[in-house]
Amino acid sequence: MYGYTKLKEILPEVAKVGATAIDIWPKVHGDQREQLDALGEEQFKQLIKQNGVSLGCITQYKLGPFGLKAEIKLAKRLGCKTIVTGGSGPKNLKGNELRSAVKTFTERMKPHLEIAEANNVTIAIENHGNNLIQSPDSMKWLIEFAPESLGIAFAPYHLPQDEAAIAGLISELGNRIKMFYAWQHGMGCMKKLPKAQELLQLPGRGELDFQPLLEALAKIKYDGWFEIFMHPVPRGIPILETTQNVTSEINRSRDYISRCIQSMAK
Repeated sequence: MYGYTKLKEILPEVAKVGATAIDIWPKVHGDQREQLDALGEEQFKQLIKQNGVSLGCITQYKLGPFGLKAEIKLAKRLGCKTIVTGGSGPKNLKGNELRSAVKTFTERMKPHLEIAEANNVTIAIENHGNNLIQSPDSMKWLIEFAPESLGIAFAPYHLPQDEAAIAGLISELGNRIKMFYAWQHGMGCMKKLPKAQELLQLPGRGELDFQPLLEALAKIKYDGWFEIFMHPVPRGIPILETTQNVTSEINRSRDYISRCIQSMAK
């Protein structure tokens, strides 16, 4: 959301959006992971502590699901318990071919999950476009075949924009969801659009009604990370020109989510 903005500028904004933790990404989406390396672990720890923030998640598509050993150990040292990455395997499969490929992937993940468990870290696989783990069926088979320690980072953006179907999938996946991206497709994030159209990815901006999704999360007693999210074009830039404007836009979506939750209570 904040792109390549310096951590020293981002961290004071965290409390302003009602959050307590950060999710850091490497290039090209951001460079906060590289900033961590440049600062060093001890200075990074001091910086987040000074701002009353914890490291909630490290997102690492670059390393992939089989290249996380060192990152898992880093996460443990920093008190971070979640790493998000993508799946690995053939794409555009359906039916029995997809089922078999997902099973193969989960078998390959087992030694990596053992390392994660030993370090009290959860690996969560995002349902990402152009990936083995993309469709609802692939997500269901993932939790069927994989040990319970493997989680899902749930991205509505990459699913058909049908509130009832998405809510039903949330209910089926249950407590295996470890990260929820409050993110819809809108007009997409792969080509440059006027800013008003690009922002349609955010809750309360586009057409997707998040209330059924939130009701499903409440039904499964969801207690994982909840992240208001979108991708800008090009990657790496903040979603808006100033840090303050990004914070205001996140709060706009947060207000919408709050109204949905209030409506659920009536």
